[in-house]
Amino acid sequence: MELIDDDGRLFGAVNVIDALVVLVIVAVVVAGAAFVLSDDPAPAPDTETTYATLDLGVQESYIVDAIEEGDTYEPDGSSTLRVTDVHLTPQDGNARVLLRVALEGQLNNQNNLVYAGAPPRLGRSLTLETNRYTVTGQLREVGESDALTQSQQRVTLTTELDAGTAEAIRPGDEIRVAGRTVAQIEDVTTYATNTTKRRVFAAVSLTAHHQQGERRFSGQPLRRGQTITLPTEEYVLDGQIEQVGGDGSLGAMTTRTVTLRMEDVREDYADAIEPGMIERTGDTTVARITDVETEPSLIIATGEDGSINVADHPVNRDVTITADLQLRETPAGLTFKGDQLRQGSTVVLDLGTVTVEAEVVMATQ
Repeated sequence: MELIDDDGRLFGAVNVIDALVVLVIVAVVVAGAAFVLSDDPAPAPDTETTYATLDLGVQESYIVDAIEEGDTYEPDGSSTLRVTDVHLTPQDGNARVLLRVALEGQLNNQNNLVYAGAPPRLGRSLTLETNRYTVTGQLREVGESDALTQSQQRVTLTTELDAGTAEAIRPGDEIRVAGRTVAQIEDVTTYATNTTKRRVFAAVSLTAHHQQGERRFSGQPLRRGQTITLPTEEYVLDGQIEQVGGDGSLGAMTTRTVTLRMEDVREDYADAIEPGMIERTGDTTVARITDVETEPSLIIATGEDGSINVADHPVNRDVTITADLQLRETPAGLTFKGDQLRQGSTVVLDLGTVTVEAEVVMATQ
């Protein structure tokens, strides 16, 4: 039997054109059924990204060295954490680490971002895990910037150090953490307090970060009275903040003539103080004696008849000293060795062979 006969019928029974029409109809029906019966693909969930400050606290140096911008962590299939900025400061012999991180997650029914099962609320603990390290920190700020807000801030520090350490401090010294410069000494002045100790004043420029409207360094707000620690390779400067802001200098220097007075000192001690004696700090003369006047101290005695008699003390002397002192002009007034100089205040002069502790009587303008 022929496949198609002379009349165009398939196997002599069905017209070829009719058969093709039937096949087309069957194909359309099958395709439509498959479309109707197939599952619709679920729409992609809405996601969002926010930025937050993650405080890791104090970390060991090997951890700090491993943390880099761009490090990522996926705690689940719907959340991602990515490090966008790193801020380091010295603390407790190691480094305090602040990270700015990008948090990506899905939106919940209240249209709030959900990261690792919960919204990124302040105070929440988050873990950052890579193939090199695992750390945990607390959320401190949430915002829109991918970088920590930082600024250069100048502070004046004061502390007391041994003479050798004080002499090692130089302008230009850098404080570095994990290869990053976080602070630099801009100016320094030292004064002798005794033969082994020095009082140090240092103007320091440091990189502070801003948190809740405050400038902070090493986890502490930059305020007068706060103590910060600045370690270098040669020494550790552990100082109290005297001033925040300013031009980075310790104040202009000026020399004033000051009258000092001591009362009821022994004669041999008084005789040891002479014009021309000086106090030096390094190559700088901070005090020079220009005149010394000595007179017997007065004693008041009561006679047998009840009379009151004034007489010279046989041993003790009153000493008036005129000295040129190197003073520093500060917003609070003139200072000598960092202490305010005013009438009635006490100054200490280390003159080498003798130390003078005297009261300020008058200072020239």
